[in-house]
Amino acid sequence: MSRKKEMLCDDIAGKDCGLKKVIDIVGGKWKIMILCVMDQVGTIRYGELKRRVYGITNTMLANSLKEMEEAGLVDRKQYNEMPVRVEYSLTEKAESIVPILLELKHWGEENL
Repeated sequence: MSRKKEMLCDDIAGKDCGLKKVIDIVGGKWKIMILCVMDQVGTIRYGELKRRVYGITNTMLANSLKEMEEAGLVDRKQYNEMPVRVEYSLTEKAESIVPILLELKHWGEENL
């Protein structure tokens, strides 16, 4: 008895494609690097994050953090003090993707 093979995307690159949704929120050059740093250190301030993500510009870091916050991957906490202090941390949603990223990492180490 043969089982039907599960497709990566039933609606190839369509709006309902789960894989496309994931790539849209963590794809690109910087977002996975940001996730890696935040997974490693936990709660982090903007300046420290910028130092740890080598080569990222202020604009790209700010835009990436904003997009990741809108996608529910990053929590932003602003303290009402002078100067203003802002801290970023991963949400449970983001933490749930870390094991998947580790699998991709292991695959890359073995196959590339």
